[in-house]
Amino acid sequence: MIDIRRMTPQVGTIVEGIDLRKLDDATFTTLYRTWLECNVLVVRGQELQIGDFLDYSRRFGWLEPHPSKSTRHPDCPEVTLLGVNKFRPDGQLDMAVYRRGAEGWHTDGAYDQEPFKATQLYALAIPSRGGDTLFASMYAAYDALPERLKQRLGTLKGAYVYGGRRKKTALLNPEDRNKNPAFHPIIRTHSETGRKALYFDPGKILRIEGLDPEESDALIDELTGYMIQPGTEYRHQWRKGDVVIWDNRCSYHKAAGDYPPEEDRIHWRVSIKERAGTH
Repeated sequence: MIDIRRMTPQVGTIVEGIDLRKLDDATFTTLYRTWLECNVLVVRGQELQIGDFLDYSRRFGWLEPHPSKSTRHPDCPEVTLLGVNKFRPDGQLDMAVYRRGAEGWHTDGAYDQEPFKATQLYALAIPSRGGDTLFASMYAAYDALPERLKQRLGTLKGAYVYGGRRKKTALLNPEDRNKNPAFHPIIRTHSETGRKALYFDPGKILRIEGLDPEESDALIDELTGYMIQPGTEYRHQWRKGDVVIWDNRCSYHKAAGDYPPEEDRIHWRVSIKERAGTH
């Protein structure tokens, strides 16, 4: 029997008692509606082959290969391998691999003209301690903004690139490091729920359009302070076999980046868009 448990009032639901390889349309509709309500959907206890994972992921949208070509699965470019090859040939820990996703709160794909609708991970190997992923609500961030700031942000857009202002592009091939920025409203209305969210990623934003550099940087700093609201976080403690999807249109996330580096923390990852041909 399917068991659905809300983890916090704002973010996170855990589902048990289903096999994603045998998922009928009615049950998937229930999962999808739950995901829209809770931003983050965890399905536990799965034993998936890569084809099973792809089939389930495609029910949410179009699978877009991640721009980090060096970390794509060799036989399946839609899948990114997380946590693989984290030691260099000289034995040194590659921090770009080990701490991927742990540099700060963010949303995936803001550097694309159509950002990623969702990101989904499947846990293949989990360390003995640490390695959690944290999530928080963009809706709550918007709700917490003072009215003067909501009015100011009403028509403003952010300019985003993969490496942001710090030009962190180590995971990209050289030919992919200088793409033109993508522009997105900072107050973004979710395409399915109609709710407003603070769509913002301090690690990928270059500037806020229409402001001088000093004013832009000051506003970016101010918005960073509103991203994570008390009581709106969910900290996911991974188990092998977990399938976790989060909605990049209304949630922030970050990896804890604190697990023993000699242990494995390996996931398959897919990036999901609403439709094809929008990269």
